[in-house]
Amino acid sequence: MSNFFSAFFSYAGVGALWFLHWLPLPLLRFLGRILGLLLFCFARKRRQIACINLRLCFPDWSEGKRARVLRRHFIVFAQSLLDRSLLWWASRERLERLIHLKGAEHLQRGDDCPTLILAPHFVGLDAGGIAIALGTSVVSVYSSQKNPVFNAVFMAGRMRFNTPVLLSRQEGMRRALKGMKQGLPFYYLPDMDFGRKESIFVPFFGVSAATITGVSRLARITGAKVVPSIARMTAKGYDIELMPPWDDFPGKSVEDDTAFMNQYIARQVETMPEQYYWLHKRFKTRPPGEAKIYPS
Repeated sequence: MSNFFSAFFSYAGVGALWFLHWLPLPLLRFLGRILGLLLFCFARKRRQIACINLRLCFPDWSEGKRARVLRRHFIVFAQSLLDRSLLWWASRERLERLIHLKGAEHLQRGDDCPTLILAPHFVGLDAGGIAIALGTSVVSVYSSQKNPVFNAVFMAGRMRFNTPVLLSRQEGMRRALKGMKQGLPFYYLPDMDFGRKESIFVPFFGVSAATITGVSRLARITGAKVVPSIARMTAKGYDIELMPPWDDFPGKSVEDDTAFMNQYIARQVETMPEQYYWLHKRFKTRPPGEAKIYPS
């Protein structure tokens, strides 16, 4: 019986999301604002995590400024959640009106060089993936959802255009390397705490953060150029900018490369701090001897 109710509410949730994609964007964003304010009020644990992250990364801000950015973050986060209904079900024509891609020339392979797209965790991350997938097939990594109904919807939404190659994190990088060698850009999301394995500690906003070294290692193995993708939510949709490839990358060492990546992401975050994903325990894994940052 519990499985029945779980499936019923899952399908009901998917149905509600499907309905939302018919709404005009201003109304959808209004509903997202309401949802964000409700989450801000009632998601106490996530609010505490985000508050700790902002305090660590922006110690010079006043408490009032941090509180304003925190509240705004919950709003844009919730709006991005409801916007996924558009990404999963809206027509190509509507998506092309809502999502504007700049810098697509940086994906051109005139030099036959593999491409690694660095995609930091801004709330427009999924819109960035769709914007690129509208024009070309890509390789990307996903995290499986525990709920099988939502997992199927997530997969179908991400497979809509140009048949991307989607890999689970458990599969490793072998298929990603194969795809890159075949000419597919790799849409890569390396800026979360994935634990101690395959991570090193480098600063992020001056705080030691466990950071995976995949960007540096993949660039060294494949000779790929690294093209950052910065996704910005706007009142009219999303602006996705593919930045010029990094010069002189990879550098002297994996450690230097990974520190450079975190510094680059931090500079982008400073331009729109409310849109970065602060609800994640970015500093959960600590160097030996350091105390935990987040409450249990």
